[in-house]
Order: sequence, then structure tokens, then C-alpha cells
Amino acid sequence: MPRVTIKDIAERAGVSKTSVSFAFNNPSQLSEETLRRILTVAEELGYMPDPIARSMTTKRTGCIGLLVPQPIPDVARNPFFTEFLEGVGEGCQEAGLSLMLVPPLKGSIRRAVVAAAVDGFLTLGLEPFRSTMMVLQQRGVSYVMVDSEPQEGVPCVNVDDQEGARQVMAHVLAHGHRCIGILGIRSGKRGRYEEYAGTLRWRIEGFQDALAEVGLSLRNRSVRLVECRCTFKGGYGGLKRLWKAKRKPTAVVTMSDILAIGALEAARELGLCVPQDLSLTGYDDVPAARWVTPQLTTVHQQIRAKGKLAVELLVKRMADEPIETHHVMAAHLVERRSVASPSSIAPD
Repeated sequence: MPRVTIKDIAERAGVSKTSVSFAFNNPSQLSEETLRRILTVAEELGYMPDPIARSMTTKRTGCIGLLVPQPIPDVARNPFFTEFLEGVGEGCQEAGLSLMLVPPLKGSIRRAVVAAAVDGFLTLGLEPFRSTMMVLQQRGVSYVMVDSEPQEGVPCVNVDDQEGARQVMAHVLAHGHRCIGILGIRSGKRGRYEEYAGTLRWRIEGFQDALAEVGLSLRNRSVRLVECRCTFKGGYGGLKRLWKAKRKPTAVVTMSDILAIGALEAARELGLCVPQDLSLTGYDDVPAARWVTPQLTTVHQQIRAKGKLAVELLVKRMADEPIETHHVMAAHLVERRSVASPSSIAPD
């Protein structure tokens, strides 16, 4: 059966081919009556617009890309991403946009940026001054950064991670803990936390701010940082590594709820009872933090609101509307049941 064309529709509806094109690409150019007649004929003939041809005409795909730093299976297993994606989806629905997940292509975010046919990008957790940002600028495509080091002139949505991290570490210290393990998010710096950027830098600085108040730092033997992949398995393996050390922690502070949940499973396998034998904290306050046993003490951030705001900024950016470039959302401690005083210290 031959493919129906806009010429066929134009002849049947008694309009020009340009009018048919307007009906699918710029309907505001037509009267309601003409638009209705064209769409009715198109439906009767079974016409389906070619999305590739349409994007070549409009120079728009109607789709934005979400650049993620990990393979899709990894991000899909992280409840933080699920919450964030819900907010992004709300923003896309309101703006009439589709969404494409853009993970590293053959290990390269840069290659993924080049290949993605989208009108703009959200970048999630990418460090600044990488080749990715250069490619985005070379493509001339609008983008908004989320959980990244702000760059001049580029819209960015962050959380007050330094204050959130300070609060959760201060909470652990207030319970008397002085031998502390930190499960950080792997960054490629191989433990050189002085070189961290963006979210990781702010969280590690928040931890250090609280430690300094009691005369400790990351350089003390009683404080140990272990970097992990930001996955359940990463947290599980991270706690196992901490527990192999001669000096075992009485509390473990993590940079992500998914790390804490993985660590909680490892603690069970090791025969440890949380919080009686080991205190444990998360970061993000995903729904699962309330579902695990014991419920996680963590840091709350507005994950869905952050995703929706990022889309709203991108839509305005693509329309060349003026916007405030740097947005910082609040974070605060949520006390639950996973922190207690060390067993060697009498409770208050």
C-alpha cells in the first residue's frame, strides 16, 4: 500500500500542501475550521507524519536529553534517580516535551552528547570543565546543570549540600562517635578529596566542618573515607571494606541513601545490629529511607522539585527568556532510628 503524503491530504481537503504542513508543525497559522478539516482527512487516510522529516523542517525534535553519568541499569536501580525523574517528567509534561535518557555511549558522555537528537540537555552530577561541557557549547544547544559546580552564564540547580552534610555529621558526633567511616561516591580522584568538585566537594566540606568542631578531620586515623560506586552493591562492598580495618568505625556516614541501604545489608551479614552496634546515616531522603529497618537518619532534599525546576529553566533557556542562573535549594537533617550512642558510651 503506497504511503499517504501531504499532497494526498491537500487534494482531499481542498487546501495547499503548505496548509497541511502548518497543521502538523504550526497549527496557529490556520483557522480552527481549516485545521479540523485537514486533521479529519489525515485520520481518514491513515496519515502518520515522519518525525525525522518534521524535525528537519522545524529544526526542533520536541525532546530534551537527560545526561546521566552512569549506565542506565545503574541509575534505574537508584531510588534517588526515580524521584528526580518524576520531577523531570512533570516538567516535560507541562511543557509538552518528550525526554531521552542519555547515558555514556561506549563509556563516553562526550560521544553521547554528539549523538543525541534533542533540543536541549539537563546534565546530572557532571563535573565542570570537562570535555562534555565543551561539546555542549560547540553544539550550540541549551543546557541546564544539576548537582554540578556552577559556571558563569549557565543555569544550575543545586542543593545546599555543605549545610546538609554538616548537619548529619554533627548529629553523629553529638551522639559521641569519634571513630567514623565515610562512604563517599566514586569520582575518579582515588581518595584525593581535596580535588572533589560540585556536590561531592560540598558534602565532604560539610563533613569536615562538623569534624573540625570536635577537633577531628579526614586526616585523623579515626576517620576513614572509602569511595564507592553510587549503587546498592557499592554501599554493601564499602561497609565490608571498612569492617576489614583493624580499627572499626562505630558510625558510618554515607553520601547517598542507596549507599546506606547497601551498607545496612552488609551490616546484617556481619551480624551487626543497627544502631546498637553501628550507627548509619544516608543522604537524600528517598522513600526507601523510611521503609528499611531501622528507618534511616538522613538528609532531606527536594528531589522532585529540583528535577521540575531544571526543566522549567531549560524551557526558558531554549526560548531565550531571561532567567536567574544559579538556584540553591535547602537541605535539612531528618532524625530517625539508625543513630545511637556507641555501646561503650552511656546514653545521655
